[in-house]
Amino acid sequence: MKKQSFLLSASMLALVLTACGTEENNHADDSASEEQTDNAAAENEESNNADDAHEEKNHDHENNHSHKDDQEDNHNHDHENDHSNEENHDHDHDHSHDEEDQDIYDGYFDDEQIEDRELSDWEGEWQSVYPYLMEGELDPVMEQKAAEDESMTAEEYTSYYETGYETDVDYIDIQDDTFTFYTEESEMGASYTYDGYEVLTYEAGNRGVRYIFAKDDGDEEMPEFIQFSDHAIFPTDAHHFHLYWGDDREQLLEEVTNWPTYYPAHMDEEEIREEMLAH
Repeated sequence: MKKQSFLLSASMLALVLTACGTEENNHADDSASEEQTDNAAAENEESNNADDAHEEKNHDHENNHSHKDDQEDNHNHDHENDHSNEENHDHDHDHSHDEEDQDIYDGYFDDEQIEDRELSDWEGEWQSVYPYLMEGELDPVMEQKAAEDESMTAEEYTSYYETGYETDVDYIDIQDDTFTFYTEESEMGASYTYDGYEVLTYEAGNRGVRYIFAKDDGDEEMPEFIQFSDHAIFPTDAHHFHLYWGDDREQLLEEVTNWPTYYPAHMDEEEIREEMLAH
């Protein structure tokens, strides 16, 4: 009996130990499972946070990129507007300036616009256009004048300009205060000083300004007075001019039929003709 009790007690102890081991194993499995679940949750949370951060970063990048594009678009738009405004302003200014210049060229201006000028405005070497007219090189110019104003034929214009351009002074050299006249037979020169200007009113109603220079010293054959008319009324470099010379200042102002005309000596007949046609 004692032996059976012992065996029974041993069997019961084994069962208890087995149960305890099973419980511990179950507890360990549960703990491991919980730990895995917690780790997975943490990993998911970290992953979600990383995704949110990535999305937020992308959102900020896209916003910054969009903002930059908007700034560039606005800058380009402003630049185009400024460029357009500048072009319009320059165009309007040039157009107004051209009209004013043309009015002055045609002889319509106010006295307040007139200014004194120095001889340097006409400095250089100049040639008479009279030989070109006589050779027929300026016939297209006369034809254009007749087409624009039918009061005279091309032949009549040619005759009119023959009287106007006529001169035997083929070349003029103006340097500092000195004029040198060249004809086929002679060369003569003298120094001159500025003697003011005179405003003339013509029969057509337009006006002109004569800039006058008086002789100081030089060859006896040189005139006492030389007067310029180049359609300008204030300091500027002349592109061509009409010249009057003589010994009587006042009488010279009444000369309106003969006005020898000079263009730069380096220009050929074609360049002179084109220049005349442009006016």
